Amino acid sequence: MIATIVIVFSLVYIGMIRGGLPFLQLDRTGIAVLGAIALIATKSLTLDEAAKALHIPTLILLFSFMVISAQLRLSGFYMLVTEKLGALRVSPAVFLAALIAVAAGLSSVFSNDVVCLAVAPVLIDICLNRHIDPVPFLLALSCSANIGSAATLIGNPQNMLIGETLKMSFVDYLRDAVVPVGAGLVMTWLLIALFWRGRWAFDPRFAVVHRDPRFEPHARFDLWQAAKGLTVAAGLFGAFLFSDWPREILALGGAGILLLSRKLHSTHMLGLVDRQIILMFIGLFIVNYAVETTELPKQGVSALAQAGFDLHDPELLYGASFLLSNVVSNVPAVMLLLPMATHPDAGLLLALSSTFAGNLLIVGSVANMIVVDAAARRNIVISWRRHALVGVPVTLLTITIAAAWYWLGIR
Repeated sequence: MIATIVIVFSLVYIGMIRGGLPFLQLDRTGIAVLGAIALIATKSLTLDEAAKALHIPTLILLFSFMVISAQLRLSGFYMLVTEKLGALRVSPAVFLAALIAVAAGLSSVFSNDVVCLAVAPVLIDICLNRHIDPVPFLLALSCSANIGSAATLIGNPQNMLIGETLKMSFVDYLRDAVVPVGAGLVMTWLLIALFWRGRWAFDPRFAVVHRDPRFEPHARFDLWQAAKGLTVAAGLFGAFLFSDWPREILALGGAGILLLSRKLHSTHMLGLVDRQIILMFIGLFIVNYAVETTELPKQGVSALAQAGFDLHDPELLYGASFLLSNVVSNVPAVMLLLPMATHPDAGLLLALSSTFAGNLLIVGSVANMIVVDAAARRNIVISWRRHALVGVPVTLLTITIAAAWYWLGIR
Protein backbone atom coordinates (compact mmCIF):
# COMPACT_ATOMS: atom_id res chain seq x y z
CA MET A 1 0.00 0.00 0.00
CA ILE A 2 2.82 2.41 0.86
CA ALA A 3 4.47 1.67 -2.47
CA THR A 4 1.24 2.50 -4.31
CA ILE A 5 0.87 5.79 -2.44
CA VAL A 6 4.47 6.78 -3.16
CA ILE A 7 4.12 5.94 -6.87
CA VAL A 8 0.87 7.90 -7.21
CA PHE A 9 2.26 10.86 -5.25
CA SER A 10 5.44 10.90 -7.38
CA LEU A 11 3.51 10.76 -10.64
CA VAL A 12 1.14 13.52 -9.53
CA TYR A 13 3.98 15.89 -8.63
CA ILE A 14 5.96 15.03 -11.73
CA GLY A 15 2.84 16.06 -13.58
CA MET A 16 2.66 19.27 -11.54
CA ILE A 17 6.23 20.08 -12.59
CA ARG A 18 5.70 19.25 -16.26
CA GLY A 19 2.15 20.60 -16.49
CA GLY A 20 1.06 17.21 -17.86
CA LEU A 21 2.10 13.60 -18.36
CA PRO A 22 3.58 12.05 -21.53
CA PHE A 23 1.08 10.54 -23.99
CA LEU A 24 -1.92 11.69 -21.93
CA GLN A 25 -4.20 14.69 -22.44
CA LEU A 26 -4.04 15.79 -18.82
CA ASP A 27 -3.43 19.16 -17.24
CA ARG A 28 -2.53 19.75 -13.59
CA THR A 29 -6.14 19.47 -12.47
CA GLY A 30 -6.67 16.22 -14.36
CA ILE A 31 -3.50 14.76 -12.86
CA ALA A 32 -4.51 15.67 -9.31
CA VAL A 33 -8.02 14.23 -9.74
CA LEU A 34 -6.70 11.07 -11.40
CA GLY A 35 -4.23 10.61 -8.54
CA ALA A 36 -7.04 10.82 -5.99
CA ILE A 37 -9.11 8.33 -8.01
CA ALA A 38 -6.16 5.91 -8.18
CA LEU A 39 -5.66 6.02 -4.41
CA ILE A 40 -9.32 5.32 -3.71
CA ALA A 41 -9.65 2.67 -6.44
CA THR A 42 -6.61 0.76 -5.14
CA LYS A 43 -7.99 1.01 -1.58
CA SER A 44 -4.92 2.91 -0.45
CA LEU A 45 -7.47 5.27 1.09
CA THR A 46 -11.06 4.61 2.08
CA LEU A 47 -13.83 6.99 1.08
CA ASP A 48 -14.06 8.14 4.69
CA GLU A 49 -10.34 8.92 4.73
CA ALA A 50 -10.61 10.76 1.43
CA ALA A 51 -13.45 12.85 2.84
CA LYS A 52 -11.40 13.54 5.97
CA ALA A 53 -8.53 14.79 3.78
CA LEU A 54 -10.59 17.66 2.39
CA HIS A 55 -10.25 21.03 4.09
CA ILE A 56 -13.85 22.11 3.76
CA PRO A 57 -13.46 25.71 5.06
CA THR A 58 -10.91 26.48 2.32
CA LEU A 59 -13.12 24.98 -0.39
CA ILE A 60 -16.14 26.94 0.86
CA LEU A 61 -14.21 30.22 0.95
CA LEU A 62 -12.80 29.61 -2.51
CA PHE A 63 -16.22 28.79 -3.98
CA SER A 64 -17.91 31.75 -2.29
CA PHE A 65 -15.52 34.36 -3.64
CA MET A 66 -15.74 32.83 -7.09
CA VAL A 67 -19.51 33.46 -6.96
CA ILE A 68 -18.94 37.05 -5.85
CA SER A 69 -16.43 37.59 -8.66
CA ALA A 70 -18.90 36.05 -11.12
CA GLN A 71 -21.51 38.60 -10.03
CA LEU A 72 -19.12 41.45 -10.81
CA ARG A 73 -18.09 39.98 -14.17
CA LEU A 74 -21.69 39.52 -15.29
CA SER A 75 -22.59 43.03 -14.11
CA GLY A 76 -19.89 44.52 -16.35
CA PHE A 77 -18.05 46.00 -13.37
CA TYR A 78 -14.56 44.95 -14.43
CA MET A 79 -15.19 46.18 -17.97
CA LEU A 80 -16.39 49.57 -16.70
CA VAL A 81 -13.39 50.03 -14.41
CA THR A 82 -10.98 49.17 -17.24
CA GLU A 83 -12.72 51.49 -19.69
CA LYS A 84 -12.69 54.33 -17.15
CA LEU A 85 -8.94 53.79 -16.78
CA GLY A 86 -8.51 53.82 -20.54
CA ALA A 87 -10.43 57.10 -20.81
CA LEU A 88 -7.93 58.93 -18.61
CA ARG A 89 -6.15 61.61 -20.62
CA VAL A 90 -2.76 60.98 -19.11
CA SER A 91 0.67 59.90 -20.26
CA PRO A 92 1.36 56.17 -20.71
CA ALA A 93 3.48 56.14 -17.55
CA VAL A 94 0.66 57.58 -15.46
CA PHE A 95 -1.83 55.21 -17.10
CA LEU A 96 0.52 52.37 -16.16
CA ALA A 97 0.57 53.51 -12.52
CA ALA A 98 -3.22 53.76 -12.41
CA LEU A 99 -3.59 50.28 -13.94
CA ILE A 100 -1.18 48.76 -11.41
CA ALA A 101 -3.00 50.37 -8.48
CA VAL A 102 -6.46 49.29 -9.67
CA ALA A 103 -5.44 45.73 -10.61
CA ALA A 104 -3.70 45.25 -7.27
CA GLY A 105 -6.64 46.66 -5.34
CA LEU A 106 -9.16 44.45 -7.09
CA SER A 107 -6.94 41.38 -6.72
CA SER A 108 -6.58 41.90 -2.99
CA VAL A 109 -10.32 41.30 -2.57
CA PHE A 110 -11.22 39.21 -5.61
CA SER A 111 -9.22 36.47 -7.27
CA ASN A 112 -6.20 37.66 -9.25
CA ASP A 113 -7.01 35.12 -11.95
CA VAL A 114 -10.55 36.47 -12.37
CA VAL A 115 -9.29 40.05 -12.51
CA CYS A 116 -6.82 39.20 -15.29
CA LEU A 117 -9.40 37.17 -17.20
CA ALA A 118 -11.91 40.02 -17.16
CA VAL A 119 -9.53 42.95 -17.65
CA ALA A 120 -7.00 41.66 -20.21
CA PRO A 121 -9.22 41.65 -23.36
CA VAL A 122 -10.62 45.12 -22.61
CA LEU A 123 -7.16 46.44 -21.81
CA ILE A 124 -5.81 45.25 -25.16
CA ASP A 125 -8.59 47.07 -27.00
CA ILE A 126 -7.87 50.25 -25.06
CA CYS A 127 -4.14 50.11 -25.80
CA LEU A 128 -4.73 49.48 -29.52
CA ASN A 129 -7.18 52.37 -29.70
CA ARG A 130 -4.62 54.65 -28.03
CA HIS A 131 -1.85 53.37 -30.35
CA ILE A 132 0.30 52.30 -27.41
CA ASP A 133 2.06 48.97 -26.98
CA PRO A 134 -0.20 46.59 -24.99
CA VAL A 135 2.72 44.42 -23.79
CA PRO A 136 4.01 46.58 -20.89
CA PHE A 137 0.45 47.08 -19.67
CA LEU A 138 -0.39 43.39 -19.90
CA LEU A 139 2.78 42.52 -17.99
CA ALA A 140 1.90 45.18 -15.43
CA LEU A 141 -1.58 43.66 -15.11
CA SER A 142 -0.33 40.15 -14.36
CA CYS A 143 2.50 41.27 -12.07
CA SER A 144 0.37 43.71 -10.07
CA ALA A 145 -2.53 41.25 -9.83
CA ASN A 146 -0.17 38.64 -8.38
CA ILE A 147 1.50 41.07 -6.00
CA GLY A 148 -1.77 42.71 -4.94
CA SER A 149 -3.36 39.35 -4.20
CA ALA A 150 -0.73 38.81 -1.49
CA ALA A 151 -2.13 41.74 0.52
CA THR A 152 -4.98 39.74 2.06
CA LEU A 153 -5.93 36.21 3.01
CA ILE A 154 -8.63 36.15 0.32
CA GLY A 155 -6.62 37.48 -2.62
CA ASN A 156 -5.67 34.12 -4.11
CA PRO A 157 -6.29 30.40 -3.54
CA GLN A 158 -3.03 29.67 -1.72
CA ASN A 159 -3.58 32.54 0.72
CA MET A 160 -7.09 31.25 1.43
CA LEU A 161 -5.63 27.82 2.16
CA ILE A 162 -2.91 29.23 4.42
CA GLY A 163 -5.27 31.51 6.31
CA GLU A 164 -7.94 28.87 6.87
CA THR A 165 -5.54 26.06 7.77
CA LEU A 166 -3.44 28.11 10.20
CA LYS A 167 -6.42 30.11 11.55
CA MET A 168 -4.62 33.37 10.87
CA SER A 169 -5.94 36.79 11.85
CA PHE A 170 -7.19 38.72 8.82
CA VAL A 171 -6.23 42.08 10.35
CA ASP A 172 -2.78 41.01 11.52
CA TYR A 173 -1.91 39.55 8.15
CA LEU A 174 -3.11 42.66 6.30
CA ARG A 175 -1.04 44.90 8.58
CA ASP A 176 2.11 42.84 8.04
CA ALA A 177 1.70 42.32 4.29
CA VAL A 178 0.63 45.77 3.13
CA VAL A 179 4.11 47.34 3.20
CA PRO A 180 5.99 44.73 1.11
CA VAL A 181 3.03 44.55 -1.27
CA GLY A 182 2.94 48.34 -1.68
CA ALA A 183 6.69 48.54 -2.16
CA GLY A 184 6.55 45.71 -4.69
CA LEU A 185 3.90 47.54 -6.72
CA VAL A 186 6.02 50.70 -6.79
CA MET A 187 9.03 48.72 -8.00
CA THR A 188 6.89 47.05 -10.68
CA TRP A 189 5.81 50.43 -12.03
CA LEU A 190 9.36 51.78 -11.89
CA LEU A 191 10.87 48.82 -13.74
CA ILE A 192 8.29 48.75 -16.52
CA ALA A 193 8.20 52.55 -16.90
CA LEU A 194 11.99 52.70 -17.21
CA PHE A 195 12.21 49.73 -19.55
CA TRP A 196 9.59 51.11 -21.98
CA ARG A 197 10.48 54.78 -21.60
CA GLY A 198 10.27 56.41 -25.03
CA ARG A 199 9.02 53.18 -26.64
CA TRP A 200 5.30 53.25 -25.83
CA ALA A 201 4.06 53.62 -29.44
CA PHE A 202 2.47 50.68 -31.24
CA ASP A 203 0.92 50.30 -34.68
CA PRO A 204 -2.45 48.50 -34.27
CA ARG A 205 -2.26 47.25 -37.87
CA PHE A 206 0.14 44.57 -36.64
CA ALA A 207 -2.45 43.13 -34.24
CA VAL A 208 -4.95 40.70 -35.73
CA VAL A 209 -8.12 40.32 -33.71
CA HIS A 210 -9.12 36.77 -32.88
CA ARG A 211 -12.11 36.59 -30.58
CA ASP A 212 -11.82 33.90 -27.92
CA PRO A 213 -15.09 32.10 -27.19
CA ARG A 214 -13.98 31.63 -23.60
CA PHE A 215 -14.11 35.38 -23.08
CA GLU A 216 -17.76 36.38 -22.86
CA PRO A 217 -18.70 39.47 -24.88
CA HIS A 218 -18.03 42.66 -23.00
CA ALA A 219 -21.00 42.80 -20.63
CA ARG A 220 -23.16 45.90 -20.56
CA PHE A 221 -22.74 47.61 -17.22
CA ASP A 222 -25.61 47.01 -14.81
CA LEU A 223 -25.43 49.44 -11.88
CA TRP A 224 -27.79 47.50 -9.64
CA GLN A 225 -26.04 44.14 -10.11
CA ALA A 226 -22.61 45.73 -9.65
CA ALA A 227 -23.80 47.54 -6.52
CA LYS A 228 -25.09 44.24 -5.10
CA GLY A 229 -21.77 42.52 -5.66
CA LEU A 230 -19.73 45.41 -4.27
CA THR A 231 -21.99 45.77 -1.24
CA VAL A 232 -21.64 42.09 -0.36
CA ALA A 233 -17.87 42.21 -0.92
CA ALA A 234 -17.49 45.35 1.22
CA GLY A 235 -19.66 43.86 3.95
CA LEU A 236 -17.58 40.70 4.02
CA PHE A 237 -14.31 42.64 4.05
CA GLY A 238 -15.57 44.71 6.98
CA ALA A 239 -16.72 41.60 8.82
CA PHE A 240 -13.32 39.99 8.29
CA LEU A 241 -11.64 43.08 9.73
CA PHE A 242 -13.87 43.70 12.71
CA SER A 243 -15.24 40.33 13.77
CA ASP A 244 -13.90 36.89 14.53
CA TRP A 245 -16.76 35.01 12.88
CA PRO A 246 -15.64 32.14 10.60
CA ARG A 247 -14.67 33.66 7.25
CA GLU A 248 -15.94 30.73 5.24
CA ILE A 249 -19.44 30.92 6.77
CA LEU A 250 -19.66 34.67 6.20
CA ALA A 251 -18.49 34.31 2.60
CA LEU A 252 -20.91 31.46 1.92
CA GLY A 253 -23.77 33.60 3.20
CA GLY A 254 -22.69 36.43 0.90
CA ALA A 255 -22.57 34.08 -2.09
CA GLY A 256 -26.04 32.82 -1.20
CA ILE A 257 -27.41 36.36 -1.17
CA LEU A 258 -26.04 37.01 -4.66
CA LEU A 259 -27.50 33.78 -6.01
CA LEU A 260 -30.95 35.11 -4.99
CA SER A 261 -31.31 37.16 -8.14
CA ARG A 262 -34.27 37.91 -10.40
CA LYS A 263 -32.02 38.80 -13.34
CA LEU A 264 -28.74 36.87 -13.25
CA HIS A 265 -29.49 33.17 -13.70
CA SER A 266 -27.67 30.79 -11.38
CA THR A 267 -26.55 28.82 -14.45
CA HIS A 268 -24.51 31.82 -15.58
CA MET A 269 -23.28 32.62 -12.07
CA LEU A 270 -22.16 29.08 -11.28
CA GLY A 271 -20.87 28.63 -14.82
CA LEU A 272 -18.16 31.19 -14.03
CA VAL A 273 -17.03 29.31 -10.92
CA ASP A 274 -13.58 27.92 -11.67
CA ARG A 275 -14.28 24.23 -11.19
CA GLN A 276 -10.75 23.42 -12.36
CA ILE A 277 -9.05 25.01 -9.36
CA ILE A 278 -11.59 23.53 -6.92
CA LEU A 279 -11.08 20.05 -8.35
CA MET A 280 -7.30 20.48 -8.21
CA PHE A 281 -7.58 21.39 -4.53
CA ILE A 282 -9.70 18.30 -3.87
CA GLY A 283 -7.30 16.01 -5.70
CA LEU A 284 -4.20 17.41 -4.00
CA PHE A 285 -5.81 17.32 -0.56
CA ILE A 286 -6.40 13.59 -1.01
CA VAL A 287 -2.98 12.81 -2.51
CA ASN A 288 -1.11 14.79 0.15
CA TYR A 289 -3.13 13.26 2.97
CA ALA A 290 -2.33 9.78 1.66
CA VAL A 291 1.41 10.38 1.66
CA GLU A 292 1.23 11.93 5.15
CA THR A 293 -0.27 8.69 6.48
CA THR A 294 2.94 6.87 5.47
CA GLU A 295 5.04 9.09 7.81
CA LEU A 296 7.56 9.46 4.98
CA PRO A 297 7.28 13.28 4.85
CA LYS A 298 8.05 13.54 8.58
CA GLN A 299 11.04 11.25 8.15
CA GLY A 300 12.26 13.32 5.22
CA VAL A 301 11.89 16.59 7.15
CA SER A 302 13.74 15.06 10.12
CA ALA A 303 16.57 13.91 7.86
CA LEU A 304 16.86 17.41 6.38
CA ALA A 305 16.91 18.93 9.87
CA GLN A 306 19.73 16.63 10.92
CA ALA A 307 21.63 17.75 7.82
CA GLY A 308 21.17 21.39 8.86
CA PHE A 309 18.11 22.25 6.76
CA ASP A 310 15.20 22.44 9.19
CA LEU A 311 12.16 23.53 7.16
CA HIS A 312 10.43 24.60 10.35
CA ASP A 313 12.83 27.57 10.47
CA PRO A 314 11.15 30.60 8.87
CA GLU A 315 14.22 31.48 6.78
CA LEU A 316 14.43 28.05 5.15
CA LEU A 317 10.66 27.78 4.76
CA TYR A 318 10.63 31.14 2.96
CA GLY A 319 13.32 30.01 0.52
CA ALA A 320 11.79 26.57 0.03
CA SER A 321 8.41 28.11 -0.76
CA PHE A 322 9.95 30.38 -3.39
CA LEU A 323 11.85 27.54 -5.07
CA LEU A 324 9.09 24.95 -4.88
CA SER A 325 6.46 27.39 -6.16
CA ASN A 326 8.46 27.74 -9.37
CA VAL A 327 8.82 23.97 -9.70
CA VAL A 328 5.31 22.65 -9.04
CA SER A 329 3.29 25.95 -8.94
CA ASN A 330 2.28 27.82 -5.81
CA VAL A 331 -0.84 25.93 -4.69
CA PRO A 332 0.81 22.46 -4.70
CA ALA A 333 3.93 23.97 -3.11
CA VAL A 334 1.92 25.48 -0.26
CA MET A 335 0.09 22.21 0.32
CA LEU A 336 3.40 20.38 0.63
CA LEU A 337 4.95 22.93 2.98
CA LEU A 338 1.99 23.71 5.25
CA PRO A 339 2.80 20.88 7.72
CA MET A 340 6.14 22.63 8.36
CA ALA A 341 4.48 26.01 9.00
CA THR A 342 4.73 25.85 12.80
CA HIS A 343 6.53 29.14 13.45
CA PRO A 344 4.19 32.04 14.44
CA ASP A 345 5.20 33.95 11.29
CA ALA A 346 5.25 30.95 8.96
CA GLY A 347 1.87 31.75 7.44
CA LEU A 348 2.89 35.29 6.51
CA LEU A 349 6.18 34.17 4.96
CA LEU A 350 4.59 31.26 3.11
CA ALA A 351 1.87 33.49 1.64
CA LEU A 352 4.25 36.24 0.52
CA SER A 353 6.93 34.00 -0.95
CA SER A 354 4.58 31.63 -2.78
CA THR A 355 2.61 34.54 -4.27
CA PHE A 356 5.56 36.74 -5.24
CA ALA A 357 7.28 33.71 -6.78
CA GLY A 358 4.45 33.48 -9.31
CA ASN A 359 5.84 36.41 -11.32
CA LEU A 360 9.16 34.75 -12.13
CA LEU A 361 8.03 32.66 -15.12
CA ILE A 362 4.92 32.56 -17.28
CA VAL A 363 3.93 29.17 -15.84
CA GLY A 364 4.43 30.38 -12.27
CA SER A 365 0.91 31.80 -12.08
CA VAL A 366 -2.41 31.13 -13.79
CA ALA A 367 -2.82 34.91 -14.02
CA ASN A 368 0.33 35.10 -16.17
CA MET A 369 -0.94 32.41 -18.52
CA ILE A 370 -4.35 34.09 -18.85
CA VAL A 371 -2.73 37.38 -19.87
CA VAL A 372 -0.28 35.77 -22.31
CA ASP A 373 -3.10 33.75 -23.87
CA ALA A 374 -5.30 36.84 -24.25
CA ALA A 375 -2.44 38.63 -26.02
CA ALA A 376 -1.73 35.69 -28.32
CA ARG A 377 -5.31 35.72 -29.57
CA ARG A 378 -4.69 39.27 -30.82
CA ASN A 379 -1.42 38.23 -32.48
CA ILE A 380 0.54 40.00 -29.73
CA VAL A 381 3.39 37.75 -28.68
CA ILE A 382 4.66 37.75 -25.10
CA SER A 383 7.49 35.23 -25.22
CA TRP A 384 9.16 33.61 -22.25
CA ARG A 385 12.12 35.94 -22.69
CA ARG A 386 9.94 39.04 -22.96
CA HIS A 387 8.05 38.08 -19.83
CA ALA A 388 11.25 37.25 -17.97
CA LEU A 389 12.70 40.72 -18.68
CA VAL A 390 10.04 42.05 -16.32
CA GLY A 391 9.06 38.98 -14.31
CA VAL A 392 12.53 38.04 -13.07
CA PRO A 393 13.56 41.45 -11.66
CA VAL A 394 10.07 42.06 -10.24
CA THR A 395 10.17 38.69 -8.49
CA LEU A 396 13.67 39.09 -7.10
CA LEU A 397 12.91 42.61 -5.86
CA THR A 398 9.60 41.69 -4.21
CA ILE A 399 11.07 38.58 -2.58
CA THR A 400 13.98 40.67 -1.26
CA ILE A 401 11.71 43.49 -0.06
CA ALA A 402 9.45 41.06 1.80
CA ALA A 403 12.43 39.34 3.41
CA ALA A 404 13.95 42.67 4.48
CA TRP A 405 10.62 43.90 5.83
CA TYR A 406 10.28 40.79 7.95
CA TRP A 407 13.81 40.30 9.21
CA LEU A 408 14.62 43.99 9.69
CA GLY A 409 11.17 45.26 10.56
CA ILE A 410 8.18 43.35 11.85
CA ARG A 411 10.23 40.45 13.19
